[in-house]
Amino acid sequence: MLSFTHLPPLPLFSGVSLPSSRRHFTSFRTRMSSSSSIDSTHPPPPLDNGIVLGCGGATVDFLATVDSYPNPDDKIRSTSLKVQGGGNAGNALTCAARLGLTSRLISKVANDSQGKGILEELESDGVDTSFLVVSKEGNTPFTYVIVDKQTKTRTCIHTPGYPPMVPTDLPQSTMLSALDRASIAYFDVRLHETALVIAKEASQKKIPILIDAEKKRDGLDDLLQLADYVVCTAKFPQAWTEVSSIPCALVSMLLRLPKLKFVIVTLGEDGCLMIQRDSTEASESQETDIESLVESLKQRSDSTAIFPTCVSSETAKLKANGIGTLSGRLFHGTAEKIPPEELVDTTGAGDAFIGAVLYALCAGMPPEKMLPFAAQVAACNCRALGARTGLPHRTDPRLVPFLV
Repeated sequence: MLSFTHLPPLPLFSGVSLPSSRRHFTSFRTRMSSSSSIDSTHPPPPLDNGIVLGCGGATVDFLATVDSYPNPDDKIRSTSLKVQGGGNAGNALTCAARLGLTSRLISKVANDSQGKGILEELESDGVDTSFLVVSKEGNTPFTYVIVDKQTKTRTCIHTPGYPPMVPTDLPQSTMLSALDRASIAYFDVRLHETALVIAKEASQKKIPILIDAEKKRDGLDDLLQLADYVVCTAKFPQAWTEVSSIPCALVSMLLRLPKLKFVIVTLGEDGCLMIQRDSTEASESQETDIESLVESLKQRSDSTAIFPTCVSSETAKLKANGIGTLSGRLFHGTAEKIPPEELVDTTGAGDAFIGAVLYALCAGMPPEKMLPFAAQVAACNCRALGARTGLPHRTDPRLVPFLV
C-alpha cells in the first residue's frame, strides 16, 4: 500500500509557511475564500430543517493540469498543481453545506497529515466531521487527477485508504446520533458494508435515502433496494439493467426497484433525464413509448438557452418495449452552455449536482426547478480546478433566483 510519506514534497500556494501537516489545505482555503463570488447583501434564508447525513468517500485529490494527456512512456510537465479534499461524499456534503444544509459525514481517514487536512477543510466549510473514524495507523485514501486542457477531460487514479472501514468502526450510539433529526441520508457506495447498516436504520426511521450510482460496485444492489432516489452517471443504467437504451433502462430501474420515487441520469453537456414515478396509475392515459417521448421533450427544449432549463411530460403510462410500463412523468433538463474559455475542469461536477439535489429535496423544490438548479451548481463548479474550488455558496448571485 502506497503511503503519503513516499510522495514528493509539493509547492506551497501563496508563499504561506505552515506546519507540513496543514500547509496544502490551508493555503488552498485562503485562495478559495479570496476568489469566491459571494453577494451577501440579500442572502436567502437558510432552511428550517435541512440535515443531510452522508456516508462514503473522503479523500485527498492531487490535481495536475496538462496541455494534453500523455502517450505511454511520455514525460510531460504539469501546467498547474492543486491539492485539496475530494471523494464523492466529501464533495457532495461540502456542496450541500455551502448551499445551507446541515451536513454530517461518516467516513474514515488515517491519522496522517492528509487525514488531518481533510478534517480541517471539511470543518472550514461547515461539514460536521464528529462522526468520522480516524485510524491510528495506515493511510488516508487519495486520488491522482490529471486534467487535460485540450479535451477538457480528467483521468482519476485512486488509491483506497487503509485499513478499510468496517461496520464495527461505527458504534451504534454514534450512528443513531448521526441519524438524529436527519432529513435525508446519502450514500456513494464507497463504504458499502457500513453504508448498508446505516441505510437499514435510516429506512426503519423513515428517513429518505438517495444513492449515487456512479458505477456497479460491491453492495450497490442491496443499497438500491432501500433507495427512495437515485442519481446515476450516463453509463450506469444500461450497465446495471443490460437494456439497450438509457430511457428504457430508466424504466427498467423503476420497475425493478419498487420503493424508488425517481431516478436521474446525468449526461454531461447534454443535461439530464429524470423519470418520476406517479403514485397513482394513469388508468385513462394511453401508453407512450419512452424513447419517442424523450425525443419529443428534447425538441421542445430551448436550444438557444444559455442557462439550464427543464421541460416535462404529463403523467402517462411510460412504455419501454420488451421491458414493461409504469405510470410517471419524464423530465429533460439542459446543461448550461459554458463558453470554452470558461470551462476549466469537470472534476466533481456530478458530486456538485448531487449536493444540489440533496438541497432541493430538503427545500421541497419541484423537479422543474430542481434540475436547472442542480445543473447551475454543477456548471459553477466546472469553472475552477478541482471538485470544490468552484462550489458556490447559497448567496452566490447565480443561485439566488432558485432559492428565494
